[in-house]
Amino acid sequence: MYNTIVVGTDGSETAGAALAHAVALAASFGSDLHIVHAYRTISASDVVSSAAAGTAMPDFASVNEGIKATSEHVLAHSLATAESAGVKAHGHAFPGDAADALVSTAEQVSADVIVVGNRGMSGLRRFVLGSVPNKVAHHCPCSVLIVNTTGDASS
Repeated sequence: MYNTIVVGTDGSETAGAALAHAVALAASFGSDLHIVHAYRTISASDVVSSAAAGTAMPDFASVNEGIKATSEHVLAHSLATAESAGVKAHGHAFPGDAADALVSTAEQVSADVIVVGNRGMSGLRRFVLGSVPNKVAHHCPCSVLIVNTTGDASS
């Protein structure tokens, strides 16, 4: 049913709950799992804006290297989690928007389902188009499974 599964992670506890669900699903179906981590680097314009506000100018190349290294660490940890459960997993790191990265990966790998957490989907926030789960649900090329990652079944 699900040959190819895509899941996103930012390394947080709630993303870990969605990852665990995706890993269990992949293990159940013998699926390939594609783990996506999106990160945001800083640009020269960010540095100029910071300087204009009177903030010290960071070395944005070094900061971006640190951001990319953190992304690689998050992916490595997530891949190890999947592989320890016997799941064949692939890591994808993208600069930019998380929802765009998930949808793009799903398109590239012909995913059957994208697994996302519901963090940020409670109350009025569930109606905000900018949330990752909502944006993915509206733009993805496949099914979406939204996992309750808040620990509160009433959300």
